[in-house]
Amino acid sequence: MSLIGFALAAGLGNVAGALALVRHSDRSLHAIDAGIAFGAGFMLAVTLIGVLPTALHDGYHAAWFVLAGYLAVHVAQHVVNPHFHYGEETHRVSAATGITALVGLSLHTFFDGVAIASGFLASTRLGLLLFLAVLVHKLPEGVTIASMMLAGGQSKGRAIASAAGLGLATVLGALLTESVAPLARHGLALSAGVTLYVAASNLVPEFQNRRRWQAAVWFLAGVAAFLAAELVIGGWGS
Repeated sequence: MSLIGFALAAGLGNVAGALALVRHSDRSLHAIDAGIAFGAGFMLAVTLIGVLPTALHDGYHAAWFVLAGYLAVHVAQHVVNPHFHYGEETHRVSAATGITALVGLSLHTFFDGVAIASGFLASTRLGLLLFLAVLVHKLPEGVTIASMMLAGGQSKGRAIASAAGLGLATVLGALLTESVAPLARHGLALSAGVTLYVAASNLVPEFQNRRRWQAAVWFLAGVAAFLAAELVIGGWGS
C-alpha cells in the first residue's frame, strides 16, 4: 500500500466513527468506548518507545518541536474550543462550538497525516506503528465531531461530511510532509508531541472519568498490543 493509501485508510476511520453515531449503533459505540482506552495505551507506548527515541536522535532542538506539537493541540482543542472532549457529546451546544471543534480537530488530524508520512520517511517499521496509532483513535474522533455537529443543530449529512473533512486533513498532512521541507525535517518530533497530547491529555482522562475497571484492562491491552506489533513489524526489517 502507498503512503497516501495508508493516510486514506486512516481517514476513513473518521467516517466510520461518524456513521456509527448517526446510525445509533449501540454495539459500535460501546466498542468505540473501549477503543478510547485501548488507543490511549497503544498511542502512549508508540510515542514513548517508538517515536521519541528516533525524533530526539536529531539533537536537543528536536525536543522543542515535541513541545510545540503538544502545545499546538492544547491551544486548538482547549483554548479555541474550551468545551472540547473526546467521545459522544450528550449536551446541546452552539453551532459555533461545533465549528471550532472541527477547526481544532482538523489541525490534529492534519498532523495525523504528518505522523504517518514522517514515520515512513524514518523507517517502514515506524511508519506502520504510527499508522496503527493513528488508526486506533480515528473512530472516537469521528464520533466526537459528528456528535458535536448534531448537538449544534447540524444535519446528519453535515455531521458525516465533517468527519470526512477530518479524514481529508489527514491525507493533506501526508501529502505535504514530503514536499514541505520543515515538515519533512521536523514532522516526526511535532507528531510525537501531538500524539503524546492526544494519548495522555485527551484519551486517558476521558476513560478515567468513567471509573470502570474494564477501561484499565483495555488501556493495558493497548500497551501490550504495541509490544506485539513491535515484535511482528520489527521482523519485517527497517
